[in-house]
Amino acid sequence: MVTDPIGKANSLNSYNASLFSCERNNPQIQTTESGNPFTISINIIRKRLSATGKKKSVGRDGISGEILNLGVEVLTPYLARLLNITMNNNVIPGDWKKYLVVPFCKEGDRSVVGNYGPDRLNSVVCKLIEHVTAGYLREVWDWVVI
Repeated sequence: MVTDPIGKANSLNSYNASLFSCERNNPQIQTTESGNPFTISINIIRKRLSATGKKKSVGRDGISGEILNLGVEVLTPYLARLLNITMNNNVIPGDWKKYLVVPFCKEGDRSVVGNYGPDRLNSVVCKLIEHVTAGYLREVWDWVVI
């Protein structure tokens, strides 16, 4: 039985690393430049911000869902601009690629490492942008399929 915090962290890390592969041979995606820049509607950002839960866990940036809910009208144009810049330059801010990973007990005996799973906590703003981008892609795919 491991009792020290570093030993517990190493046990969880070893166990989870054995479950997941980390292959870096991702295929290159060929893009076709249409000449039209990506633009997201401010109304979509406003809608997503309003739907953000006030009790969402805070990520690395320290911005809570409650702050975002309080500042919907002020933050909306800035977040829309940030998303447009990010998408048009094909660059994701480095902080959005980093997560806090915390273990949570899925079931059973808390002393068994295999009963824990990783939970990633990232920025609420990043989650918002992920939702907006996923919605945009769904619209594009629906249009392509028709």
